[in-house]
Parts: sequence; C-alpha cells; structure tokens
Amino acid sequence: MIDSHCHLVAPEFALDRMQVLERARAAGVQAFIAPAVEVAEFPLLADLCRTQPEVFAAYGLHPMYLAQHQREHVQRVQDALSYGVNGVRAVAVGESGLDYFLPDLDAVLQLFYFEAQLKLARDFDLPIILHARRAHDAVAHALKRFSLGRAVVHSFAGSEAQALTLFRQGVMIGIGGPITYPRAQRLRRIVASMPLEFLLLETDAPDQPLIGQQGMRNEPAQLAHIASCIAELRGCSTAEVIAASSANARRLFQLPHPEQHTVNAA
Repeated sequence: MIDSHCHLVAPEFALDRMQVLERARAAGVQAFIAPAVEVAEFPLLADLCRTQPEVFAAYGLHPMYLAQHQREHVQRVQDALSYGVNGVRAVAVGESGLDYFLPDLDAVLQLFYFEAQLKLARDFDLPIILHARRAHDAVAHALKRFSLGRAVVHSFAGSEAQALTLFRQGVMIGIGGPITYPRAQRLRRIVASMPLEFLLLETDAPDQPLIGQQGMRNEPAQLAHIASCIAELRGCSTAEVIAASSANARRLFQLPHPEQHTVNAA
C-alpha cells in the first residue's frame, strides 16, 4: 500500500515517529507521500526523507496556514523545487489549495498562494496535492485554467458532479478515514462507482481518524482498514483496491518500485 497523504513531521508524531513508521510497514504500507504545509516544515521533512527512503516529500503552502506564510515564501517553494531541501527533491507541489469553510481565511490571499503554486507545478512539471474545502468548483476551474491534470484533491468531500468534473480533467481523489463513517453516504456512493484509475488511498495522519477512533491520533497503519472499507463498498477484493491505488500513486508521483527506493537526494 501507499499512503498518498500523511503529515509525518506533524508535532503529534514528534515523540514516536519511528515507531509510527514501523507500525505502518508492519501493516503493509510501503511508501508515504508527506506534504509540507509551511516553509518551517521543509527542513524537517527533508531530514526524515534522507533517513527513511520510502518517505517522499512535497513542498507547499497550505491555505489554512495563511498566518505563517509570507509572499516571499513562494520563492522558497520555488527554490525547494529547483534545488531540493538538504539534498531532498520533491515528488509534488503541496499541500496547496483553497479553504472556503473557515471564515477567517482571506480568500484573496489564499488565491494568491494557490495560483502561485499552480504555476510552479506547471513550470516544474510536477503533480500538485490539493486541499479543497467548500472550494471544489474553484479548484477545478483553476486547474483547467492552468492546464493541470496531474493533481490529487485529497480527502475529497465534494458532490458526484464535482467528482465527475475532476475525473474528466484527469484529476485523482484521495480517500481516507471519512469513508468508514456510514453517515458519509454521498462519499460512499461516489467511491462505490468511481473509476478505480482515479483513486488514491490516504490517511491524512495524524488527522481524520476512522470510525470508532474519534478523538484519537490517526496513523498510516490504518490504511488497510480504509482499503477494506472501499473494497466492501465496491464489491471487490481489498487486493484489487490496493493494487489499483498503488499503481495510481506510483504513476502520479513517478515513484520507484519498492526494491528501488533509495534516499531521494538531489
């Protein structure tokens, strides 16, 4: 399995990060995409990738962290993509996107950082990892304007029509813990019938715990339970879901096969 979205340098993992990775490996997770959310995380993430070759970095500016961003940080992202951070290259731009749910987040400033990162993804020919909360239409429109199809909307929570729009643009969606909640009926309908070639598995750890684990820290080791839930909804084997989603992740992020994992150095 590949966890296509987990925040391994989050403070929640500061005390037992290596044990978290060990539990994930024991559960069958072979690779991790770890997106940064602000420039302060870039060196922490790079250091983790240097010692854990199955962890792959993405560098970006998350819309919920506007208070930490400065306009010159766009150049910091560009430098990270150009030269790597402490020798570690990125497999994607992100986490970027738009959040129109939280009222205190300046929509104009969000759009400035989002469009700047879309341009970087296009210029560097890298996929972009997207946060879209009550902003799926705006995100899809921006991707179309920038002619970007190599993207994933992580933790997708939009409508059937919005999902179809993304699929038509070649955009993947990340599915994690929310799919395990029976009340997530719309999401379950989408995942039950969507084309498998657009599916990525994710945990968003330490966030978005599975049902029965509310209030607890989420971990990448939970990925197998997410895959099993998706398989049950689709009426197929868990192995089929894992094989398809892992192939999708390797294709989107241009990952090596497990036996080829080496330190992601520049």
